[in-house]
Amino acid sequence: MIRRPTRAANVATRFPGTAWTAGAALLAALLLAVAPVQAQRADLEKVIRRQVLPNGLEVVVAENHGVPLATVEVVVRNGAFTQTPEYAGLAHLYEHMFFKANDRYPEPEQTIERASQLGAVFNASTREELVNYYLTIPSDSLVGGMDFLAAALLSPRFLPEELAREREVVIGEYDQNESSPYFRFDQEMGQRLWTTQFSRKNTIGDRDVIRATTPAKMRAIKDLYYLPNNSLLIVAGDVDPDSVFARAARVFGGWKRGPDPFVAAPVPPIPPLTRNEGYIREEDVNLVSVQIQWHGPSVRKDEQATFAADVFSDLLNAPASRFQKKLVDSGLWEGVVVNYYTLNNVGPITISGQTSPDKLRAALKALDAEVREVVKPGYFNLAELEAAKAERAVSSAFGRERSSEFAQTIGFWWSVSGLDYYMKYVDEMARQSPAQLAAYARKYIIDKPHVTGVLLSHDAHAQLGLTEDELARWGAPAPLSPRSAAPAASRRPAAGAKAGAKAGAKAGAKAGAKPGVKP
Repeated sequence: MIRRPTRAANVATRFPGTAWTAGAALLAALLLAVAPVQAQRADLEKVIRRQVLPNGLEVVVAENHGVPLATVEVVVRNGAFTQTPEYAGLAHLYEHMFFKANDRYPEPEQTIERASQLGAVFNASTREELVNYYLTIPSDSLVGGMDFLAAALLSPRFLPEELAREREVVIGEYDQNESSPYFRFDQEMGQRLWTTQFSRKNTIGDRDVIRATTPAKMRAIKDLYYLPNNSLLIVAGDVDPDSVFARAARVFGGWKRGPDPFVAAPVPPIPPLTRNEGYIREEDVNLVSVQIQWHGPSVRKDEQATFAADVFSDLLNAPASRFQKKLVDSGLWEGVVVNYYTLNNVGPITISGQTSPDKLRAALKALDAEVREVVKPGYFNLAELEAAKAERAVSSAFGRERSSEFAQTIGFWWSVSGLDYYMKYVDEMARQSPAQLAAYARKYIIDKPHVTGVLLSHDAHAQLGLTEDELARWGAPAPLSPRSAAPAASRRPAAGAKAGAKAGAKAGAKAGAKPGVKP
């Protein structure tokens, strides 16, 4: 199963928050009135215990005795970001091979039979910067569940007949995704946003690479990335932490430590965008879909900006915000969503929305104008800022109530940012100020290189006469007038100098519309 941001860049994609609702906002306000927001780390430290085995495997236990269930999960720092073009899509294919024949259960059907005996519900997912495998079982089956997961993790057989079958399953998923015009649009946008490193963002991968995969390539992935010092074991639910740590040492303690995979196979940096680019795709659709994307912060390089990014997105997505009133309530847009997706290897910032063909140009103009307003003093008021922070605290607390969901949240943050980031997430959100939000917007959004994509029908395209060059000019800095561009000491230049300034400003505006080259 592939997990990726939705086409609309739903804010719920980013753990641990969820999209704003009126009910959540009310509950947030009540919570804020009762207790300070800066309490997440203290709360989490009461329920999360951590140990590191001598082989480097990190073990996290999250105790919750609400129901007699336990979730056991293994997270590996693998995923799309480790993929060269020759391995595009193979992190996902490996995921499909996980619950298959292994040394303990050598026949394909034995794995399924054992899971049924345990009463286990199991699954797996692949994202940009992690792959995770998890099963939920009755808590009295915990020992058997840990043994079951260890067998799949440590001794896969990669039988050729199973690999051939799973290749076709993955190709089927590929075909299903590719049948959607929005998926095709997303893929093209991704290629323009990430260019030479697109394979490290493209979780679904390359069809030809998937079809040509061999058991040897599966073993190469295992040997490089499936190491205890590159993995996390999470056990959450109705469990005793001391017993879990003891069992983890017994079951996983013999797993041999390996060399750091990111020394052996370093992940190259994402090339920065150096110009604006426009993209138009014609499909059989009714409304016009717009997607504008920037390179956002890398969480391990600019951690503070990621907290500002989430508050910023929450505020703009709130139905009662000035941003939504100006753009959606005015009738220019059917809907607009702002999102930052947290990643270590550059997280994308996305503004996406839908409108009608006749309103497209006015909608884009209004969006550009409103985005530029967010850095002005007073755009965000303290009341909505505090409500947004409290809503995140509430949604995070709700997410911890279900152990299976909590385990996946822990795994995501451990892989992408380190678990300490998650432990302090709500506390850091509560410290964000309007000045920090404005600084984030200036640093990553306003007048920064981006890709503007439009998905529309052939007839709408022909009617509008829209061009990719026109889209590339969206969000470009306005050229300075000769008067504002001139130094204060020379505000009254000679006629010849004034004419030269006008010519220079005109040329600068033309060149500035598409600065640089795409990444």
